[in-house]
Amino acid sequence: MHIEESQLKNFILDSGLVSRADLDVAEKESSETGGNVGKILVNKGKLTEDDLRRMQAYILGIPFVDLKGEKLPFDVLSLIPEPIARNHNIVAFKKSDTALEVAMLDTEDLTAIDFIKKKVGLKILPRLTDADSMKSAILQYQKSLKAEFGDLIQQDIGAIKNLPNESSASELGEQDLKKLAEDVPMIRIVDTLLKHAILQNASDIHIEPQDGQLLVRYRIDGILHDAMVLPRNTAASIAARIKVLSSLKLDEKRLPQDGRFKIDSDGEKVSFRVSTLPTYYGEKIVMRLLRENVSGFTLEHLGFHGEGLEKIHKAVKSTTGMILTTGPTGSGKTTTLYTILDILNTADVNISTIEDPIEYQMKRINQTQVRPEIGFSFANGLRTLVRQDPDIIMVGEIRDNETASLAINASLTGHVVLSTLHTNSAAGAIPRLIDMKVEPFLIVSTVNIIIGQRLVRRLSEQKEKYFMTKPEIATLGKSINLDKVLEILKEEKIVGKGDTWEKVPFYRLKKNVKPDDGFSGRAGIHEILKVSQAIKEDILKSGTTDSIQKIAEAEGMMTMFEDGIFKAVQGVTTVEEVLRVISE
Repeated sequence: MHIEESQLKNFILDSGLVSRADLDVAEKESSETGGNVGKILVNKGKLTEDDLRRMQAYILGIPFVDLKGEKLPFDVLSLIPEPIARNHNIVAFKKSDTALEVAMLDTEDLTAIDFIKKKVGLKILPRLTDADSMKSAILQYQKSLKAEFGDLIQQDIGAIKNLPNESSASELGEQDLKKLAEDVPMIRIVDTLLKHAILQNASDIHIEPQDGQLLVRYRIDGILHDAMVLPRNTAASIAARIKVLSSLKLDEKRLPQDGRFKIDSDGEKVSFRVSTLPTYYGEKIVMRLLRENVSGFTLEHLGFHGEGLEKIHKAVKSTTGMILTTGPTGSGKTTTLYTILDILNTADVNISTIEDPIEYQMKRINQTQVRPEIGFSFANGLRTLVRQDPDIIMVGEIRDNETASLAINASLTGHVVLSTLHTNSAAGAIPRLIDMKVEPFLIVSTVNIIIGQRLVRRLSEQKEKYFMTKPEIATLGKSINLDKVLEILKEEKIVGKGDTWEKVPFYRLKKNVKPDDGFSGRAGIHEILKVSQAIKEDILKSGTTDSIQKIAEAEGMMTMFEDGIFKAVQGVTTVEEVLRVISE
């Protein structure tokens, strides 16, 4: 199934997707390096991987299949084990008595084809597909496994003997609890809950004792979903197992505890930050899932664009001053800072962080965990960091006057300082610092840029285009500057130059599509406030959040709401989702 280079070149040119000049450059590089013309064009961004696959499929005479939005029968899908499907990008989607049709990203992966042929004993018919189709198909493994996990857990619960009832569980000592935690079925139940959460891409696991049952919920894309309901008498055993994993005191049930553990799931390292809290019906446990490797993210991937993105890049090039991110808990502030650190992380700088907790581990960065129980706070850690000759410092969060003063002083003495604040908007960060007794003249001397952000759920492929009516546009215009948003959409070539709002498409879920299937992942909506000369003057006059906001908007700052509408036009999310997040 080899494709001649000349045949591929002619087809690429005939497609009109690549100019003659770009093809000539790629041919020259191909002759010098011996590389493939198609792959060179993909690497240069002149052609997408999916366009190249479609051309190859046409030349080879292999059918191309689009599986986006297709519901695959689980009995067919499961003929190929999920690890094989994920590692080799191959899924089974159609079966007859004699043959199995498989969708692939690389039909020359003969090893995978041969393995599946031996496993199922059928003729294998390879079909080419695109990356989005493959992602959609592999995601269906996760949703189908949910039912399997439920069955597995019920079997294991049935296998556990002598589970303690509510009254006897409270009297168990450390050794008894340790025995419960080491029971094989209980180990399997907890492992299953953790693996399921990873597969579902959950950010948090909530294990909540109720009257007569134990409720397990996962937070997925910012929204809590019921995952499992377990018998009430499993609570003590599950709590004990999680405490063993996170090195907590087994017999301490009256006081909150915090811990951490790490697992390796299918080659992906995931840390779990554990918090226990005594409640009326027993110990509630919440585990935050932290994927360890954040490198590879870009600001563009996080949803930054246009003038706001340029402002961040200019601030990043500065050798002193502060970059702040603001927003509620779980709005992606730390991920934004880590992504900026990844950009700054070069061989000629020393980067140190003081965090609570260390959410992602990064190479070549000195990361320190605060330990309040032994007196090692953000303030103490920051004092020491400054003496460690850093060029760049990240403070996980500015919570009090002492930390704020030290961070400000560090930026005054030639360091770049990155940190987060809990405020509802970028403009609100200034009054918050003043509340912490930071002098206004120090703020204007140090703060370069403030990023306000929220996370909205991303629309999947199960979406449809629609146009707003004039009354809907008028209602939206009461909340945001529609003229400004339309101008930015035109500048970034999202819509045509002559388009009006009546001609601008928005997107929503298709009819009869459940929200769980209609959204996948999250994207940021942002506002980027540059501390300009006019804003500095307002700060020195004890400016309020509203006055700073008005100046920033007059200078062209796109608000989070406006950025949300921008992304709704792009098809990233829906207007309703933006309204839900902004109003929280």
